[in-house]
Amino acid sequence: MKTDNNMVATKYPTIDLSSIQVDEQLLSLIPEVVAKKYQIVPVKRDGNNLIVASTKFDDLTPITNLEKKLGIKIQLYIASESQLADALKLYDRGSSSEFHTLISNDDLKFGNTIKDSSITNIVQKLFEYALDNRSSDIHIEPQHEKTLVRFRIDGILHDIVSLPKALHEEMVSRIKVMSHLRTDEHQTAQDGKLQISYNENRIKGEVINSKSPLSAQQKTVDIRVSIAPVTNGENIVLRLLYEHGADLNLATIGLSETDLAKINAYIVKSWGTIIVVGPTGSGKTTTLYAILKILNKREINIATIEDPVEYDMEGISQIQVNEKTDLTFANGLRSLVRQDPDIIMVGEIRDQETAGIAINAAMTGHLVLSTLHANDAATTLPRLNQMEIEPYLIASTINLIIAQRIVRRVCDKCAYKYEEPFETFERNVPADVIARCFKTKTAKVTLVKGKGCPVCHGSGYIGRIGVFEILTVTPEIEKLILQQASASEITATAIKGGMTSMMEDGLQKVIAGKTTIEEVLRITKE
Repeated sequence: MKTDNNMVATKYPTIDLSSIQVDEQLLSLIPEVVAKKYQIVPVKRDGNNLIVASTKFDDLTPITNLEKKLGIKIQLYIASESQLADALKLYDRGSSSEFHTLISNDDLKFGNTIKDSSITNIVQKLFEYALDNRSSDIHIEPQHEKTLVRFRIDGILHDIVSLPKALHEEMVSRIKVMSHLRTDEHQTAQDGKLQISYNENRIKGEVINSKSPLSAQQKTVDIRVSIAPVTNGENIVLRLLYEHGADLNLATIGLSETDLAKINAYIVKSWGTIIVVGPTGSGKTTTLYAILKILNKREINIATIEDPVEYDMEGISQIQVNEKTDLTFANGLRSLVRQDPDIIMVGEIRDQETAGIAINAAMTGHLVLSTLHANDAATTLPRLNQMEIEPYLIASTINLIIAQRIVRRVCDKCAYKYEEPFETFERNVPADVIARCFKTKTAKVTLVKGKGCPVCHGSGYIGRIGVFEILTVTPEIEKLILQQASASEITATAIKGGMTSMMEDGLQKVIAGKTTIEEVLRITKE
């Protein structure tokens, strides 16, 4: 690699990008917004190593985040400003190019009257550009003299573009129409949703018409819309829910045969409570709806209270929480009990009042499904105690607790076997878990990881899979609940009774070649 005369002395080696062909397949590893903000470009990948070039590395935050997210080692190289600028131009294609062309229109610059078709195109390209950058949220913020558009990518907000203030009301109206909200209401917060279809190879960005069936190549993205009045106008936040078009199938989300059998045995009970726990984004709602999909039959009345309603399911009565009309979880749940339901789903148990009503509903002959924020299955029981639910009520009504996380799945198109030293497991995994997963100790363990290919956009992963811990309330666990035992005591007893811990379930998936040890360590040590 040559040294460029324009480059200053640095602790990082230099790279001559003019003599290297940048692998465009790797560009998706670093979203365009992040790449241009931090002036970094992925250049080449060799196994588990990724070469990244920049003109300087003053802020290593994006590099650290990328290593943690992808489970790879990044090698840093310094490039000249001119060569890096040329490499960054590789991002200027597809919806990115079209989006910037639209917003550079002279009419937009000078605030002239804009045609409805132009507003439609701008909003559509905004969605496409957000999808290209794997954004989780779009913020459209009115300011004193302009409108600022920001994307949240991997948890961090990035400024995308400033638009003329005169354009803001037109964009608000367009999004309100798309999400079926009142266009004449400007002083009250409104929540809605819309859905767009896209193609894996080229985003369509089309608003779905319920009368027009999707083609086999199309997937969908649900977009949750929140509009709130602020001092300079109406602020819009759009949450992109990428996997809502996926099939809800309990058998394919990663449950082992043993755990799947436990769930199937308890969801057919006519009363009691099933709680799914985990942090935000761990797939709790997806699991609940996969259960509801199995239970949804014409002879059964199912009702839900949610904030928001994330999946529309035919044949189920779904209520959206609305704080403005005092339709809270607790009040909505009281109403649902009077609707003659067989099964009730409460989106989340957030407070003592909701917990009490849910437990009471379970006692009076309803099957209640809900979620709760807890680190693991056993921690759920002390949490309910803290909400002042009597131990005897917890012991007699809780049937099953499902704790879960999500890990990325190894890409089967570029998967390859390699040898991992056994020391890696001894260093990172509790001894009792190792003893249950490995019959004998060996010098090395054969595992699987992805090299990176066009199918997985160079990441080595494609899709995700759940890691689970399922606690059934047996007579032994009931005794511990009544004694108000600690979570660690409950966990130890549950494991003796056959519960697979989350770490153990994850390790079994690593051994089976479904995910990597890096992924499991990431989610179990968060």
